[in-house]
Amino acid sequence: MDLSDKIWEAIGQWDYFAKDTIGKQWCRAADSVSANISEGFGRNSYRDARSFYYIARGSLYESKTWLDKSKRRKLIPETSYDDLLASHNVLGIKLNRFINVQTKLIEKSK
Repeated sequence: MDLSDKIWEAIGQWDYFAKDTIGKQWCRAADSVSANISEGFGRNSYRDARSFYYIARGSLYESKTWLDKSKRRKLIPETSYDDLLASHNVLGIKLNRFINVQTKLIEKSK
């Protein structure tokens, strides 16, 4: 949630073309991370939940791609890029650990 809020704030200052092309897709990808984690929590099995966590991880990597495009196209300053990249990386580590725990729970429940 915090990461997508930071991205929302950064995109809010862009011109219409940048918002309409990169901005909307980046915002959707970032919002999808927390949405899929939430949806996974609502599932009845560890295996089903894990599927949503994999989707969340994919959305995180998509968001990271939009971050890189934003930097390359000079839409965000270097300091914002560094901060957002660090947030993406930390969230990626946490999400991978979370998926690993889910996988262990699946193995235990067999």
